[in-house]
Amino acid sequence: MHNIITGVDLAKEEIQVCVCNRNKVQSNQAMTPTEFASWLASSKPMIIVFEACSTSNYWKQKALEFGHDARLISAKLVASVRQNQKTDKNDALAVAQAAQLTDVSFINGKSKEQQELQTLVRLREQAVKHKVAVQQQIKSLLLEFNIRVSPSQGGLAVLLKRFWKTRKTVFQWSLGKPSIQAGNTSNRA
Repeated sequence: MHNIITGVDLAKEEIQVCVCNRNKVQSNQAMTPTEFASWLASSKPMIIVFEACSTSNYWKQKALEFGHDARLISAKLVASVRQNQKTDKNDALAVAQAAQLTDVSFINGKSKEQQELQTLVRLREQAVKHKVAVQQQIKSLLLEFNIRVSPSQGGLAVLLKRFWKTRKTVFQWSLGKPSIQAGNTSNRA
């Protein structure tokens, strides 16, 4: 069993590393990501606990590659253990202290494959939201010219095809025949 527990507070530019041996702080220092990766590679196997955040899965995988017992811990639990102001040093210490509590439930990290799948799903969801938002914006802009989009007449796609075939400005087109205006049966001025 490892006697050394290391609490790590991850940030974009700086990583705070708090090393505890038998409940006593040996060091609590800041490192760059490059320095931290070198430190992981050169350190003897130990328990390394990361506060769950956006980069924690990556660093957990790196620590496992170097033979450490890497774990993720809930940010809410760390916040409840922190005793002083929220600083990187206090956060790293709180991570190490929270890891030593009895009955701590650690978070399962994601594998690279799970992260890749999650990324694809999130990108697809964002693309769908963006597509719907653009469609709604186009419909709203067309309504400013009294051009209505009717799903029964083919919706936005058919309306835009008709519009591009005529090669008129939106204003000219909105003054045109009511039959061209998808879904608009009245000829309002």
